[in-house]
Amino acid sequence: MNKLYIGNVSEEASAEDLETIFEQWKIPHSGPFLVKTGYAFVDCPDEKIAMKAIDILSGKVDLHGKLLEVEHSVPKRQRSCKLQIRNIPPHMQWEVLDGMLAQYGTVENCEQVNTDTDTAVVNVRYGAKDQARQAMEKLNGFLMENFALKVSYIPDEMATADAPPLGGGRRGFVPRGPPRSGSPGMGARPKLQSEVPLRILVPTQFVGAIIGKEGATIRNITKQTHSKIDIHRKENAGAAEKPITVHSTPEGCSNACRTIMEIMQKEALDTKFTEEIPLKILAHNNFVGRLIGKEGRNLKKIEVDTETKITISPLQDLTLYNPERTITVKGSIEACSRAEEEVMKKVRESYENDVAAMNLQSNLIPGLNLNALGLFPGGAPGMGPSMGHNAPPPGAQGGYSFGGQGQPESETVHLFIPALAVGAIIGKQGQHIKQLSRYAGASIKISADEVSVVDANQVAPPEGMDTKQRMVIIAGPPEAQFKAQGRIFGKLKEENFFGPKEEVKLEAHIKVPSFAAGRVIGKGGKTVNELQNLTSAEVVVPRDQTPDENDQVIVKITGHFYASQLAQRKIQEILSQVRRQQQPKPSPRGEGPPLPRPSRK
Repeated sequence: MNKLYIGNVSEEASAEDLETIFEQWKIPHSGPFLVKTGYAFVDCPDEKIAMKAIDILSGKVDLHGKLLEVEHSVPKRQRSCKLQIRNIPPHMQWEVLDGMLAQYGTVENCEQVNTDTDTAVVNVRYGAKDQARQAMEKLNGFLMENFALKVSYIPDEMATADAPPLGGGRRGFVPRGPPRSGSPGMGARPKLQSEVPLRILVPTQFVGAIIGKEGATIRNITKQTHSKIDIHRKENAGAAEKPITVHSTPEGCSNACRTIMEIMQKEALDTKFTEEIPLKILAHNNFVGRLIGKEGRNLKKIEVDTETKITISPLQDLTLYNPERTITVKGSIEACSRAEEEVMKKVRESYENDVAAMNLQSNLIPGLNLNALGLFPGGAPGMGPSMGHNAPPPGAQGGYSFGGQGQPESETVHLFIPALAVGAIIGKQGQHIKQLSRYAGASIKISADEVSVVDANQVAPPEGMDTKQRMVIIAGPPEAQFKAQGRIFGKLKEENFFGPKEEVKLEAHIKVPSFAAGRVIGKGGKTVNELQNLTSAEVVVPRDQTPDENDQVIVKITGHFYASQLAQRKIQEILSQVRRQQQPKPSPRGEGPPLPRPSRK
């Protein structure tokens, strides 16, 4: 990739002009400039100098009133599934980048390239050429955190799947000391390292043996398995078990887990400990439903394939500060090791699917603070800030009501579920709805009365369709809405209220001030149409509505969970803009804080 294409060249420009610019910026070239109308080509001595020319000149150097565009020259016949993306913001999170790339197709590989620039560079391989072409068209010049992305093809002949990244680093890893947080530009973690650490519980009496004298054993494990291992000895003082977190590649996590099991077995023999020592894996509740599968099929298959017995702690054991379920695996060390690989494979798949779905847009779902969700694993589980959880009495109409009082940024959403599903959401003696309310940090009520919900464009529902619905009233900030609604969608799927191949789609209602309804609709329906195209949800503002006593009207959103969430956040963003515009001038005591923007670390 030594040949450069120089675009946006003025008709007045000559080869001598371009040569002068390259000399001025001390960029050597190995051949003459071939100047055509509006563009030019030149060869550089090597790839590193070509990259330097792109980084220094493209979009930054003016020639006869035009900013030059410099990129790798790739003939059409050599354009492949592989792209190079440059000028990525240095603090960009890997999750955001992955989600952005996934919008255009299947990303088979994404590796970081070492450069001398402050911004990051990655090589990406898509599953098909048309996917790469679409990503090229959409992302080239795309503005992200005030950085305009630069995208170019990597020629087939130069970019093999096994080629090491430039600079000699491992795939997706900048060799600048130990990995930190998760942004490509600043000591990014290895791309091969799993985003999801392995967390296991071990009997407290074996912790000493795992650590070893002066920490020798644990150091040896980390060295052999290329992993970082945290033993949370201070957690749950006096508890019979302690959590251990392993950060590594999936293979490294499995090797460390097996070694720890072998150490515990040896220690048990030496101390004449006769009880069985099962493997106990901790997994976030959000991923467990998919691990179990419809009617337990996924879990049963793992048990059969690995010759183990697997049980999972009940949902009722979850607390606000512990969103993890315990997966207990019984069998030989060899069998438990195989089961760990399969269990964590499912958990990681669920995590990756959730990240990809949440990153439908490059800046995630606007107005949603991911760190407060407790969705994504960190060193230790945490649920982020939540609302209080003093349970008010049941609603005046006989509906169930559990949860906290609203805060200034609290939102209210009416979610409609099949009437037959109410029992599953409430749970025995109201246990499930209580747990859900505490877990999400939201007030959750279920109306006592059935309502009929049909397509806003239909005069009558389709024959045979059950239109009897119950309204779930959820009050809480964006993060609480996400968690509460997500669990309700998941519960309906788990309890088979939707078919095995049927996507869970529910209708949600948001009330907006009547004067703001026009902003949601847009001129000639432009805004609402854009909302539908962007989110894949159906968004309807029914005509001829009579505003309620608070001068509010309803916006109806119908779609699968992530589509609905994105639409809800977009609508709240519009309302936030309306509120800001209505304020006559800034005041130290504003009418309330705006919705939180996505955090970037």
